Amino acid sequence: MTTTTTTTTTPTAQSTTAPEESPRLQWAKFAPEVYKAMVKLDAAARRGVDPVLLELVKIRTSQLNHCAFCLDMHTKDAFAAGESVERIVQLSAWEESRHFYTEKELAALALTEAVTVLTDGFVPDEVFETAARHFDETELSQLLASITVINAWNRFGVTCRLVPGHYTAGQHG
Repeated sequence: MTTTTTTTTTPTAQSTTAPEESPRLQWAKFAPEVYKAMVKLDAAARRGVDPVLLELVKIRTSQLNHCAFCLDMHTKDAFAAGESVERIVQLSAWEESRHFYTEKELAALALTEAVTVLTDGFVPDEVFETAARHFDETELSQLLASITVINAWNRFGVTCRLVPGHYTAGQHG
């Protein structure tokens, strides 16, 4: 009888991770006026929107759009603003984790998904009306602007393959 001894080793992070790739295009460098306009639009859109709610919206939008760069940024900003790990983790399944969020946050998340995933159809009246019950017209307009702006940022991030992992909370705030 032959005995085989198997040695199990735990791989190091270095041996299990792929090398970091460079961005496909440093768009802000080559279109600085567009970048500056986006920063101004972002600042205008966020006025009057609760900062914690804003980060939840930005994280959820970035999840839907698969923008790793924006997920890195807004998750770090949410943690810095005092958001809990539990609520951030549950965002990808917020409809099954409703008890983690206020009714107002749920209305904002539903609107976020409807605006972000337009391929599913128009923003349903019910989703818009629910949001309108929780936000006055100015707040709703600012929220809609914020959702639209993060979608635009996501498209730059995904298309240019911006690299996550280097952002420090508040760096662009």
